Amino acid sequence: MNHNTPILTKRIFIECSPKTLFSFFVDPDKMVRWIGQHVLLEPKIGGKYRIDINGENIALGEYKEITPYEKVVLTWGWEGLEIMPPGSSTVEFVLTPHDSGTLLTLNHFDLPIEKMTSNDQGWTHYMTRLQRLAEGQNIGPDPWATDKK
Repeated sequence: MNHNTPILTKRIFIECSPKTLFSFFVDPDKMVRWIGQHVLLEPKIGGKYRIDINGENIALGEYKEITPYEKVVLTWGWEGLEIMPPGSSTVEFVLTPHDSGTLLTLNHFDLPIEKMTSNDQGWTHYMTRLQRLAEGQNIGPDPWATDKK
């Protein structure tokens, strides 16, 4: 990781156990309910993932670290995007038990400065969806996941 680039950090409190929340990062049927329209996961170290947001924007990378109920680290990038190709950045999700639920901290390392704003907005959108979903709300399909055809 290049520590000269700014780190995008976001935190959100979610009223569910770390065990419940963890499943939303390793179970494709659960992940697709909060991010993207098609999700393929190989949740093991070095395992690949593919998150198709809307038929055009496709996130690709691999699992770097999986600590059950505590932490998931993925390389992150976009298919066909020169400024941020697959594997060019790293996303870390840290799950910390807190009161009656879990404090979810996201750290996105090695983001190109030009992509800070869009990724900040993107993670705000998706972490809010994850929060509501993990707390048992019916959030429906991702409004960003409409096919751009």
